[in-house]
Amino acid sequence: MPPRIDTPTTTTEARSVTLLEHTMKLPENAAFATRCIHAGQVPDPTTGAIMTPIYQTSTYVQDGPGVHKGYVYARGHNPTRDAVQRNLAALEGATHGVCFSSGCAAESAIAMCLEAGDHVVCSDDVYGGTFRLFDKIFRRFGLTFTYVDMTKPAAVRDAITDKTKLMWVETPTNPMLKLIDIRAMADIANEFVGQGIAVVVDNTFATPYLQQPLSLGADMVLHSTTKYLGGHSDVIGGAVLTSSDDWHKRLAFVQNAAGGVPAPMDSFLLLRSTKTLHVRMQRHVENAITIANLLANHPSVEKVYYPGLESHPQHELMKRQMRGPGAMISFVVKGGLDKARRLLKATKLFACAESLGGVESLIEHPAIMTHASIPKEQREALGIDDGLIRVSVGIEDIDDLCNDLRAALDA
Repeated sequence: MPPRIDTPTTTTEARSVTLLEHTMKLPENAAFATRCIHAGQVPDPTTGAIMTPIYQTSTYVQDGPGVHKGYVYARGHNPTRDAVQRNLAALEGATHGVCFSSGCAAESAIAMCLEAGDHVVCSDDVYGGTFRLFDKIFRRFGLTFTYVDMTKPAAVRDAITDKTKLMWVETPTNPMLKLIDIRAMADIANEFVGQGIAVVVDNTFATPYLQQPLSLGADMVLHSTTKYLGGHSDVIGGAVLTSSDDWHKRLAFVQNAAGGVPAPMDSFLLLRSTKTLHVRMQRHVENAITIANLLANHPSVEKVYYPGLESHPQHELMKRQMRGPGAMISFVVKGGLDKARRLLKATKLFACAESLGGVESLIEHPAIMTHASIPKEQREALGIDDGLIRVSVGIEDIDDLCNDLRAALDA
């Protein structure tokens, strides 16, 4: 059980519409692709529009004081946001969805459900923004964090204290592509049943298409919806999905009270994007497997980190836990920083940019770009050195991508 938060209830805050009510046209066993397109959405009752409208309003007219249609103020509820929350919940097999203005805002909301003195056990290889948020902000508010290699369950168990309230799992990890056994983490948390340790899985790299953490025992799933769920490099967002009524109540309270909510247009763009998630992910993965093999056999590449390769230490776990190995690849180029800089300048289709998960392919240097906030000695201990490159493989023609990368490596 997470710590209690005093949540004064109003008619609006108590408003709860079940997922079932909004997916009545879907068969109970609807496949993932069908849920992508239809879950959480109904035609607009006024016009019959098949796409959920953009409810671009900040407030709602009431028939009288406290007499309304379930909507009072858009920070608390918005019909467009409600639709995408239901859609994402259905994709993760969750009962509740809570959306935020960014992935970091979603992470912050979870942390704000804790209390000073609470302890979090966290993956040692996490997104640099996650580390920065925990180390530079929430540590100042009295939360404590222990970073461990979660590929070693014994190390996780040893890190738990009587103050531990949260287990923060990122899998695949960013940028070293380590895989964490979600079921093993949930089993460890359950050993401390009296403490109510919640397991949070950052599922951004895998997406619900490739991995379903709640079905493996996790309590919450986190997404930077900016990435694959948005998929078009045009919207920033975050989401937390859960089937815990208790956690949902706390997250919804923080969402309304702290106000880090997505705008109606952002919600609309995300809802547009999830409709093609399944077909995009299929092509992302197909392309990534080919690119990973190209890199593994190129003389300028020292090492490749990709769960789809048999050389990956958690390759067998990938086959058990995931539907496919994803589309993120990290590799070490021979020649260190100089070679890495020249490589990033030489690609033409692979754009040198931060972020990931869009239809276009991206390439970046973690030590200088996405993970610069992590102390140098900690980066190097994880393997994030000057020769490490991370690529987000897009859905372009695979021959064009291979030719671009091969030419840059040979340059």
